[in-house]
Formats: sequence, structure tokens, C-alpha cells
Amino acid sequence: MDANRPLIEFSHVDINNGDSLVIEDLNFTLNKGDFVYLTGKVGSGKTSILRSFTAENAVHNGTARVGEFNLISIKHKQIPYLRRTLGVVFQNFQLLMDRTVHENLEFVLRSTDWKDKRAIEERISEVLQMVGLTSKAHKMPHQLSGGEQQRVAIARSLLNSPAVILADEPTGNLDNETAAGIMDLLCKINREEGTAIVTVTHNTALLSKYPGRTFVCKDNSCNELLSEQEIIDLDF
Repeated sequence: MDANRPLIEFSHVDINNGDSLVIEDLNFTLNKGDFVYLTGKVGSGKTSILRSFTAENAVHNGTARVGEFNLISIKHKQIPYLRRTLGVVFQNFQLLMDRTVHENLEFVLRSTDWKDKRAIEERISEVLQMVGLTSKAHKMPHQLSGGEQQRVAIARSLLNSPAVILADEPTGNLDNETAAGIMDLLCKINREEGTAIVTVTHNTALLSKYPGRTFVCKDNSCNELLSEQEIIDLDF
């Protein structure tokens, strides 16, 4: 792919959640190294946009591209390959509770066609080091704090070296101090790895503490704010 081409490019796109139109005429681009927020009230369509990037929600009209995948015409058999190019972090972690941290990560690698045991071990060690959990590999998820579980989820999202991480309310279930640690980690990954981050949040305090491009979802639309004052004036 052209290095100067956006990683994600939506132009005049409508997004459905089931049979309901939730976002109209979306214009959105994501470039390498971007740190972007999707914000707005609960039910305003933030997560629906994130799910459209993974082809979970249907898109119509205009142009909708993620990497090399055309989401308007994507075939069902292509969707798993699209999703392998993206890292996804969920609010509720979505770890396999009957497997250790190491086994959670190994499961993802083997599910995405990693075969070499040494390469698998090396990659698991690398991502656990990146998130500061090298000593927790053989812990069960229930033995970890919420913040540690979210760090495992972030490690999981990094396994296949995605150009983009999609984080859906990654601090929503965490206290303020733990949430700050998770945001610091995402910013570090963005800065040091060049990974583009798209974060869904309704916590406007994050927007000023961890600056990034900001899109606000409201009244079936989503538009980028162009000034810091607009961000300051947000009231959810």
C-alpha cells in the first residue's frame, strides 16, 4: 500500500446498526501515527463507527476503505483477513477466563496461522514486555487487577503488529489512576511504534489530558472538531 495513503478512508458514508441508520455522510481519514478520539453521548454512534471499520456494521454509499479492503463490496470470506490487520481493545477486556495470560495470547497467534513455537514464544514475550506484564504470563485473568487485564487486552491487540488499534472505551471500567496508566500506555505505543489509535470515549477529561484529533458524534452525524476551544466547550 502507498505509504502516504490513509490507513482508513471514509467519504460520504452511511453506517447502519442492524436495520437502523445511525451515522449519515461520514467523512473520516486515519493516517499512520494518528491518535484519534470518537466521542459523544451514549448511543450517538461512536461504537457503530468502530464496528464499521471491522465490517461488523454495514456501510453504504460513498467510499469506505480500511487498508486494502473496500468495505462497500467486501465479501464475507474476506472479513477475517481484514480483522487480522486491526488490533481491537474492548471495555470489558474479553479475555478467555479459563486460560492463562500466555494461553490467551498463544490462542490468538495460533488462530491467525502462527505455527513456529519459538516465534510464538518470542512474540508473546515481546508484547508482554511492551505492556509491562512480563511477570504475569502464567497468571489467570481473575488473578489480575482490572488495569492488568486491560494491559493483557492491549498486548493481545499488538500480537500481529497492526497499523491501527481500535479501542472501545478502554478506560470505562477502570478507576481514574488505573485509567491514566492505560492511556499512558496507548500514547506510548502510538509514539514509539507509530501505531495509529482510534479511541471511543465519552470521558471528555481524557481529551485535554491526552490530546488527539477529536470527532464528535451527534444527531446522526460525526464531525471533526477543528479547535481546542470546541473541545473545551463539549458538554455531555
